[in-house]
Amino acid sequence: MSLEKASESSVHALATPSEHGADVEAVPELKRAASRKASLSAYMTIAAAAFGLISDGYQNNLMTMTNVVFKKIWPKEYTSSVSTRVSNALLVGTLVIGQVFVGLICDRVGRKAGLVITTVLIVIGGILATAAHGAHGSPQGLFWFMTVARGITGVGTGGEYPASSTSASEAANEKMIRNRGPVFIMVTNFVLSFGGPLAVSVFLIVLSAAGQNHLNTVWRVCFGIGIILPLTVFYFRMRMLSPKLFRESAIKRRVPYWLAVKRYWRPLIGTCGAWFLYDFVSFPNGVFSGTIISSVTKSGDIRSTAEWQLLLGAIALPGVFVGAALCNPIGRRNTMMIGFCGYLVFGLIIGCAYERITKIVPLFVVFYGLMQSMGNLGPGNMLGLVSAESYPTAIRGTCYGLSAAIGKTGAAIGTQAFTPIQNNLGKKWTFIIAAICGVVGVLVTYFFVPDKTGIDLADEDEKWLAYLAANGWEGDVGEEDEIVLAGDAKEDDRDSATDEKA
Repeated sequence: MSLEKASESSVHALATPSEHGADVEAVPELKRAASRKASLSAYMTIAAAAFGLISDGYQNNLMTMTNVVFKKIWPKEYTSSVSTRVSNALLVGTLVIGQVFVGLICDRVGRKAGLVITTVLIVIGGILATAAHGAHGSPQGLFWFMTVARGITGVGTGGEYPASSTSASEAANEKMIRNRGPVFIMVTNFVLSFGGPLAVSVFLIVLSAAGQNHLNTVWRVCFGIGIILPLTVFYFRMRMLSPKLFRESAIKRRVPYWLAVKRYWRPLIGTCGAWFLYDFVSFPNGVFSGTIISSVTKSGDIRSTAEWQLLLGAIALPGVFVGAALCNPIGRRNTMMIGFCGYLVFGLIIGCAYERITKIVPLFVVFYGLMQSMGNLGPGNMLGLVSAESYPTAIRGTCYGLSAAIGKTGAAIGTQAFTPIQNNLGKKWTFIIAAICGVVGVLVTYFFVPDKTGIDLADEDEKWLAYLAANGWEGDVGEEDEIVLAGDAKEDDRDSATDEKA
């Protein structure tokens, strides 16, 4: 049915509560309670996205110091190919199932379903990684166990991208449309970026408590703490509602994907292509940054490497705030291009002067951190935002998930190619290639990424429905959940009243 018919049906259902076992006098109060719950749920959705994605950031950066620890414990067994396989497992799970499949679930079933599924998978993967063990103490068995566990975790963390980000963008559009961009950035890329320093800080604390003679305990505790983060939001996600935009504009059956491709092929090229380039550079430089710093310092001391790694993550964070401040005044597209230009500038500086700059470790870490900070300022901040704003609500999760999945393809290729590039071309070429990716990123962004700064997401939904109607598509639009909403609200009010009497 049409959007208007869906709304009329819901209002009629509330206007005739006797058919559903409710008193006529209770209808206004039920509506008010439902409205309060919907309003609270929007803020809860935004907060839950932040807490959910910080666990993603933590999981994404766990292998940074774990690679260093594994190399220390098993110097012969933990070869570069094994390190790449274990590090890539998260990406494969993220790409193959997490982002694409959960993106589809978010659109076809609901935002809430996607969020709950991702939380459960991250917890299961975290438990398995913490308990990883090889048969008869075999290191190779442990590495394969870790590969599988990280793959399961990857499905969950990958699903968080479309599930949390689309929900947060729709909820922010509902409550704070003018500041939708900065709010979205702070509850997505900021917490994802903060996951790096958080993971290293936890590592340093656990290392100080356990000591360098108990490195097996150190990495297991770090993985175990990663289980706690997603559990903090599980209850709230079970209680939340899907955002209003989704309830009004969802298409759960007979989704016209071909019409979507015909209408949105250009922004799809833009968001997929730019995300591929960004993750190709940023992810391997994140995963192997601990290894890079360890090779530069030449000390071999794990604590020293972790401390430099923490400084690197701290330098990279301010770019998030600068990008959040710029995205409204100069627009999403211009901000993204500035960030890609940062890859060009700092990639060339480090790459062309690698032999000299690495002799001054603090200077190298500062420039390395500034390159990552520019990545955060531009594509790191903007890609999620433009991927959420460029598409209508009915296919937002699918297109966002596809764009992020193509990005993780770039991350997997970059991670796989990182060590061969260093071995065959030289370590400086990883930075020179980052500079080349920056140039291509500027071009892709300029020609293919739309700028939706300040536009109400509901406007694109209206244009999408008009386009479907003009092309002869007929189907159901929206959800009829107001009766359930009212019932839940009434139950909540009764619970509150009982608590007050108690």
